[in-house]
Amino acid sequence: MYKNGQGVARDDAQAVAWFRKAADQGEAIGQYNLGLMYDDGRGVAQDDAQAVAWYRKAAEQGDALAQNNLGVMSKNGQGIAPDDAQAVAWFRKAADQGEAVAQYNLGLMYKDGRGVAQDYTPAITWYRKAADQGHAPAQNNLGLMYKNGQGIAPDDAQAVAWFRKAADQGEAIAQYNLGLMYKNGRGVAQDDAQTIAWLRKAAEQGDADAQEVLQMMEASGRGR
Repeated sequence: MYKNGQGVARDDAQAVAWFRKAADQGEAIGQYNLGLMYDDGRGVAQDDAQAVAWYRKAAEQGDALAQNNLGVMSKNGQGIAPDDAQAVAWFRKAADQGEAVAQYNLGLMYKDGRGVAQDYTPAITWYRKAADQGHAPAQNNLGLMYKNGQGIAPDDAQAVAWFRKAADQGEAIAQYNLGLMYKNGRGVAQDDAQTIAWLRKAAEQGDADAQEVLQMMEASGRGR
C-alpha cells in the first residue's frame, strides 16, 4: 500500500521497511518485493547484488516472479556473473508454473541459442504459451516465426493474426510489422491506408523503422 500509494501517501522508504520485516521472516513475496525495490532503486539505493540476493531467497521458495527476475539478472550479468545456463534454468522453473514473461524469456533463449542449443520448435512452444496469455511481445515474436517460417510452416495469415493481437495492445514493433504486412499484401489485401495507420501508431511511439517507412511512402506519394 505504501509502494503504490493506496490509502496512504506513497512512501517507498516505508514500503521497503515493511517488505524487509516480512522478508526477514522468510515470506517469499516480501523477499521478492524487497528485491524489486533494490532492483529499481526505490526507497533504497539501487543495488543489483542486493536485488539478486533477495530474488534468490524468494526463487528458492518457488516464487515464479522472483525466478523470472533472477533469470533476467543471470542473463544480463546484473549483480551476478553472466550465466545463460542459469538464466534458462530459472526461466524454466517460472515458465513451468505458467508465468507468461518467463515463458517468453525462455522462448527467446531457445530462439537465440543462449544457454541451450538453438531450436525454433521449443521457442515457438514457449512463445505460444505466453501469447495465449495475452503477452504482447510473445504474440509479436510468434507472428515473426510464422512470417519467416522459423520452426513452423510459413503462414502469413497467422503472422497477421498474431501481429494484430499485439498491435491492438499497443506493442509498437507489432504495429510496425502489421503495417508492413499491409504494405506488401502478405496475409492481407494490400492496403496503403491500413499500412499508414499502423505505421503511424508505431512511429508515434518512437519506432524509427516505422518513421523511416512512412517518410519513404510520403516521398513516393503513397503516404498522402
